[in-house]
Amino acid sequence: MAPISDPEVVVLVTLYNPTGEGGHQGGAVAAPVGGQVLGDILPYLELNKDNEETKEQVEEVEVPEIRGLNLKDAKKTLKELELDINLQVELREDAKEEDIIIKEQSPKPGIKVNKGSKINIEV
Repeated sequence: MAPISDPEVVVLVTLYNPTGEGGHQGGAVAAPVGGQVLGDILPYLELNKDNEETKEQVEEVEVPEIRGLNLKDAKKTLKELELDINLQVELREDAKEEDIIIKEQSPKPGIKVNKGSKINIEV
């Protein structure tokens, strides 16, 4: 659950006949899966940690379709909506943003996120 004081997200991991290095104990098998799921979800929801003040109304924007755009145009589109881009690969020094095409994005187009959120892209 997160955050603990006022839960907004609950993750339930059910594994049938678990096997692996951790044996069949929940902490060794299910907990890493739940942790990874929460690690992917919480940044998008921008939930406050316990003991942090709640922000006043945060403006939301709809994630645009950037698949098929080149990196330069995708950055421009996201910047106009006050969104950040998270490119998870290092580009070669001689790479031109105009030649790099966006193949995948997360969150998907149409999802509402807070301004300032990061949009993960694959090229």
